[in-house]
Amino acid sequence: MSSPLRLGIAGLGTVGIGVVKIVQKHADLLARRTGRPVSITAICARDRLKNRDADLSSYRWEDDPLAVATADDVDVFVELVGGDTGIARDSIEAALRSGKDVVTANKALLAVHGQALAELAEGLGRTLRFEAAVAGGIPVIKAMTESLAGNEIRRVMGVMNGTCNYILTRMDSAGLPYDAVFEEARQLGYLEADPTLDVGGIDAGHKLAILSAIAFGTQVNFDAVEIEGIERVSIDDIRRAADMGYRIKLLGVAQMTPRGLEQRMSPCLVPADSPLGQLMGGTNMVVVEGDSVGQIVLRGAGAGEGPTASAVLSDIVEIARGVRLPVFGQPAATLKAAQPARTAVPAAYYIRLELQDKPGALAKVATVLGDAGISIDRMRQYGHKDSASVPVLVVTHKTTPEAIDFAIEALPRTGVLVSEPVELRIEEV
Repeated sequence: MSSPLRLGIAGLGTVGIGVVKIVQKHADLLARRTGRPVSITAICARDRLKNRDADLSSYRWEDDPLAVATADDVDVFVELVGGDTGIARDSIEAALRSGKDVVTANKALLAVHGQALAELAEGLGRTLRFEAAVAGGIPVIKAMTESLAGNEIRRVMGVMNGTCNYILTRMDSAGLPYDAVFEEARQLGYLEADPTLDVGGIDAGHKLAILSAIAFGTQVNFDAVEIEGIERVSIDDIRRAADMGYRIKLLGVAQMTPRGLEQRMSPCLVPADSPLGQLMGGTNMVVVEGDSVGQIVLRGAGAGEGPTASAVLSDIVEIARGVRLPVFGQPAATLKAAQPARTAVPAAYYIRLELQDKPGALAKVATVLGDAGISIDRMRQYGHKDSASVPVLVVTHKTTPEAIDFAIEALPRTGVLVSEPVELRIEEV
């Protein structure tokens, strides 16, 4: 059997400890599947004294990730520190320059600095792998870079943040308002230290930017992703959508158009009976459409110790087997900067309004929509008790985002709205 593949792990949080446990539990299995032992030689984390529910006594402890990244007895540097700059980036670059391959779960770093890191790794003849950075245990990176390599990808879409999906489905199933479920998610430990990364759509936007680069052979460009979080989705929206046969999801969509690359992450309505509509809890789903394969659906756990650590190990196993691929599926030097394009594909829209209860209010709304060139598919006015306002739901026929923007800006000027209108795109899946 060949010499061991020696790992150095920086970051011993949930995922890092998960990696340690898998290496310890499946040492024989990994050796059989790779043809060489996989071992851990060095580890690093902020707190040595923390109880991590794992035996770490046989590994050398370093206080600085850079020491692990440059150690002579480390072949693969596993970066699980996180963050889009600072020590995470410094240690990855140091590891690559020290002749080591790198495995990371750092979606933020790759979304912001992925092109530079890919050029560095490939220029040095090293491997940088990141299956765990997108959709937890779902092998979507491997599927797109290898299994679907013979396809021209037409569209990538999916639910890529388990916390947001948990919040939205919990609101739906329990009939609870957003604020109550947000606090529940916080107490359960589902939210990032900065919750905006989750509910603001930023975490999912990072993942979409990475998938876009792989799908369309472009340089990763997180700044070009249109992002809207779930903060303004109310329990009324959840209920009204259900009345119309839809569910609300934080949905990422990327597609190349003649105008450029569209990338958007926003709350959308999807048919309740579609695979995305039936996705509950913290589960993730990625849908990829290729010209030869058609549409494929990848579904699984999007976070957690076991699923994410499993994805990290998949990269380690490939390195142990000697598999070496370009970082984003094709040489970094061939990746072109895509022209960012605002979403222009027509779609139906859901519009929720709270109108004053007086004659002519609905007529004024219809006039604004008509002036914007928007045709109404369905309109519902909901009952009320002793209230000066009336909830109204409008579902449009397909229209352009520009027309919707025009109408949403004009509606408050009618003088019949009690609150700001809410509009959500209805996505065909």
